[in-house]
Amino acid sequence: MKPLILISNDDGYQSGGMRALIEALRPLARLVVVAPDRGRSGMACACTFGVPVYKWLVSDDQDVTVWGCSGTPVDCVKMAFADVLTERPTMVIGGINHGDNSAVNAHYSGTMGVVYEGCMKGIPSIAFSLDSHDAFADFTPLLPWIQNITSYVLEHGLPKGSCLNVNFPSVPVYKGLRFCRMAWGEWKNEFERRNHPRGGDYYWLTGKFELEETDDNDADRVALNEGFIAVTPFKLDATDYALKDELEQAWGALNG
Repeated sequence: MKPLILISNDDGYQSGGMRALIEALRPLARLVVVAPDRGRSGMACACTFGVPVYKWLVSDDQDVTVWGCSGTPVDCVKMAFADVLTERPTMVIGGINHGDNSAVNAHYSGTMGVVYEGCMKGIPSIAFSLDSHDAFADFTPLLPWIQNITSYVLEHGLPKGSCLNVNFPSVPVYKGLRFCRMAWGEWKNEFERRNHPRGGDYYWLTGKFELEETDDNDADRVALNEGFIAVTPFKLDATDYALKDELEQAWGALNG
């Protein structure tokens, strides 16, 4: 029997990226999709509290079952485990996201929220994103790479507490695949102030992302800019062990 893969995203189950991901993975596995009913970008690991969350069956056909959900991407994964899945999935996959999730932007990403949630449940998890916000973007060049990466993880697994963040440049032909670290950068001018016609100001989230490094081939955003697929391993354990050791030594010295 084919393995079972749970899929979600932050663009909604109707998105072009979701349709392309299903096309890529259908030959490899049985698929259960539980995804938001509308765009939920920037939700990261947000969960819904204080209001009910709903789900409904969208379609069930030839090893692909699709459920819509009123909650966040993380809610969707939790819902799948609570009241959809009848067996533990072999893998959890987020995407294909419309827009890259490279550099520090991965920490805002609802697509990565899907993957973190799967990883927290001890399941090998991968996020796939395309560096294009076009709703009608061409996902065709990604599909064989997604199949190859997914097949590798299905066969070899991932270490407990680790997951993969895979970003594709928006080019017709890739120069190859590069294993990367998270690039550093910062959002500037993040809110635009506007005047409401009925009086008073309101603010629109916008901004410009500025990359702090432009020539380090080890950084994921640099790899994307150069036409490479960027594969960045992430760990759930965010402990800074070097700083921990430094603080223990310094505190010990301060206390005699």
